[in-house]
Amino acid sequence: MTIQTVGVVGCGLMGSGIVETCARSGYRVVVREVNEEVLQRGLRRVEESMARAVERGKLAAADRDAAWTRIRGTVRMEDLRDCDLVIEAAVELMDVKKEIWRELDALCPPHTIFCSNTSSLSITEQASVTRRGDRFCGMHFFNPVPVMKLVELVRGYLTSEETLATCRAFAESLGKTVVVTKDHPGFVVNYLLVPFLLDAVRALEKGLATKEEIDTAVQLGLNHPMGPLTLLDFVGIDTTYYIAEAMYQELKDPRYAPPLLLKQMTLAGHHGRKTGKGFYDYGA
Repeated sequence: MTIQTVGVVGCGLMGSGIVETCARSGYRVVVREVNEEVLQRGLRRVEESMARAVERGKLAAADRDAAWTRIRGTVRMEDLRDCDLVIEAAVELMDVKKEIWRELDALCPPHTIFCSNTSSLSITEQASVTRRGDRFCGMHFFNPVPVMKLVELVRGYLTSEETLATCRAFAESLGKTVVVTKDHPGFVVNYLLVPFLLDAVRALEKGLATKEEIDTAVQLGLNHPMGPLTLLDFVGIDTTYYIAEAMYQELKDPRYAPPLLLKQMTLAGHHGRKTGKGFYDYGA
């Protein structure tokens, strides 16, 4: 199957990156958001990201302009009806994702492939509310999408080999390296990463060291590009909390139980860089 038009549900941090990457790779993109204000904010994020790429010499201005003409924003789910592939990049809550898939399954023709950008939630469970379990898989991008090279392709219980091959070819056409994983909470990356991040929060809660010292220790001692608390701010405190909670409920492994501090920061709206405050202050 040839993919020509890609639908994206959600134009937040991840969704806007997926939109940009697909448009820069030559695909027509229809991105849907819940209202016009959120949509325009997401489209501005795409515009600013491509402008930075031009400034840094990573993207020609003519290619930027051509990519922009391939992007269409909408607040109507019906406008995704003619897409060959739809990627969902909504909040990491199963009920929200299921409702999106129910609506899209009734709108889209049988050939349309559905992909979830979920970081941890079951692909098989999401596909269960549709009539196309064989044409449903996980396609987990990493933030920032235009820069990060990895895509985790997640095989649900009913995902067909044809769908997997089509999605692999599509992801590779975006310049991504693909790893295929089974439908397991956290897949590969978050299965390994989440306990590490939560332990960093627990170390801070215990007063083992300051946040700066924890981050510096990991950066210099483990040769990581950024410390775990800085990474949490970058990924999103709320996003990590939802991922950890979902994985804990599924696995019942205490390594994945979110620390109280992470829950409190989520409830307080201190979600990291996107809200201006997390473990660090980004107000300036």
